[in-house]
Amino acid sequence: MTAADAIRPVQWPATIAGAVVAAGVSFALNAFAAGIGLAVASTAPTWRDSSSWLWLVSGLYLLFVALCAFGIGGYIAGRLCAPEAIARTPESEFRDGLRGLVMWGLATILAALMALGLAASAAPALSPSGNSNSTSVAGENIIASELDELFRSNRPIPDISYRRAEAARILLKAGSRTGIGSADRDYLGVITANAAGLDLDRAQDRVARVIGESRTELHRARVAAVLQAFFIGAALFAGAAIAWLGAVEGGHDRENNIYPLWDWSFRRPARPRPPGAAPV
Repeated sequence: MTAADAIRPVQWPATIAGAVVAAGVSFALNAFAAGIGLAVASTAPTWRDSSSWLWLVSGLYLLFVALCAFGIGGYIAGRLCAPEAIARTPESEFRDGLRGLVMWGLATILAALMALGLAASAAPALSPSGNSNSTSVAGENIIASELDELFRSNRPIPDISYRRAEAARILLKAGSRTGIGSADRDYLGVITANAAGLDLDRAQDRVARVIGESRTELHRARVAAVLQAFFIGAALFAGAAIAWLGAVEGGHDRENNIYPLWDWSFRRPARPRPPGAAPV
């Protein structure tokens, strides 16, 4: 090892290795949470019926994931670095901590790219009739049940994919400050009457009821989005701290040749035999 290696602040192979492991651990734990329904938001139409306790447990789980993933990644980033050519100093520990922060940044970018890839691949499947309009997809995710109720009918109806997407875009205005205007209400009544085979008065009553339900669901979705953003931000900040501490601990074990592993052999050290005793 050269003198330049001894003072190099960032050793990229070790940092990238820690980031890859951290992203993998995070993806695995989040996939497990998604499989058991431990999430603040979901594409299921009944996810908004979940209690605030589930939201709290989901946030605590995000914190747990951050501590596990970034703690392991930080330790790997600190442990895999080349040993220091000089004695251990506070500056060495500070550099190990900075390596942990760099690893945290890389792992966060990798996780964000994976999340964007999954969202991009899932968007066409969630869009009705292959429509890739993002507003229509948002309406299907948030107020899908309300759209079903709006166009519900006992008679066979033609393809109303465009009308459904159009109604979703109008109903999303229910969560705004001004709400849905009278012109949009009248238009929803007309297309509902035509699609469901109702008279105009009954269609307008259904539209009024669906608008009220959509307003409630949009409010709950907004609260869930704020809570999710808060939990993610808190988990990332906690992850940065644990990445720093993990990298410092990894550097300390690296310099002192400490291997934090359990002895799985279950072999006890042999006891010395008394002089003259026969071997067992």
